[in-house]
Amino acid sequence: MRTDDWHLTEDVDEFLARAGEFLHARPVRHLMQLTWTARLRERGVTAFGSQAPVFGRLERAGEVHAAFHRLPSRGLGPTPLTSEQADGLAAHLVAQGHSLPYVSADHRTATAFAEAWQRHTGATPTLRVRLCLYRLGTLTPPEPVPAGRGRLVGEPDHEQLMHWCRGFAADVGEDVAIDAASWAGTRFAGKRYTFWETPDGTPVSMAGVNPTIAGLAQVDPVYTPADLRGRGYAGAVTVEVSRAALAAGAKEVVLFTHAANPTSNALYQRLGFLPVTDWAVYDFAHAEPVAGP
Repeated sequence: MRTDDWHLTEDVDEFLARAGEFLHARPVRHLMQLTWTARLRERGVTAFGSQAPVFGRLERAGEVHAAFHRLPSRGLGPTPLTSEQADGLAAHLVAQGHSLPYVSADHRTATAFAEAWQRHTGATPTLRVRLCLYRLGTLTPPEPVPAGRGRLVGEPDHEQLMHWCRGFAADVGEDVAIDAASWAGTRFAGKRYTFWETPDGTPVSMAGVNPTIAGLAQVDPVYTPADLRGRGYAGAVTVEVSRAALAAGAKEVVLFTHAANPTSNALYQRLGFLPVTDWAVYDFAHAEPVAGP
């Protein structure tokens, strides 16, 4: 593959003008590219760091075949790639002098790119986490539904919300600062959150939903404090936010789970979520490139 089939830009609007139709054609598979470009357009690139983001598309004869995004201080997020496409992208990024801390993509793509990156740079890839991407089929509320109700999170709840987002980040191993000063630059901002409350008004679980993009609503995160788990609260709040997203016009509802967590995977399947693809994140140990411009 010719590496010059890959076209890079730092302009999110230019990227979407050329690759937007391709991304919207398969929104579930292109979830992360659609999500992060929407966040950048809404909040501005400076909300995520001082460096410019990088976007790329694989284009031949005017047709886009693949794409990627890379935000400041974050890794590479490609759409599904063949092994040949992954190798071409790795070679192109090395030739352009780019370094990467990690790659995050569907498992086959992430593995192919990690192997290609190692060939071109000598960097050793280490599997950080395996995830599962699910899409909602027929929503099936839990039986019985725990006592209580869902309530939209408001401004007075912000401290509680940040506290639970910190708990979620710690549970899944995300190294991120979450406080009033950093909140706007985290992936937790800009969502619509719901608390599940007991009949006396005590919040016991939460779920967030990203803004709907291309008819797609992503549930993220879902969190119940450890001492309140096993009582059906996570299932109840997930159903609450999924139903609200569909009522608001979403055509698809999706979410990620950790592949190593059988409890959450079983729960979401009982609620009607169907597996789409496995996902993987590979970290790259620092190494000097073995190929250059």
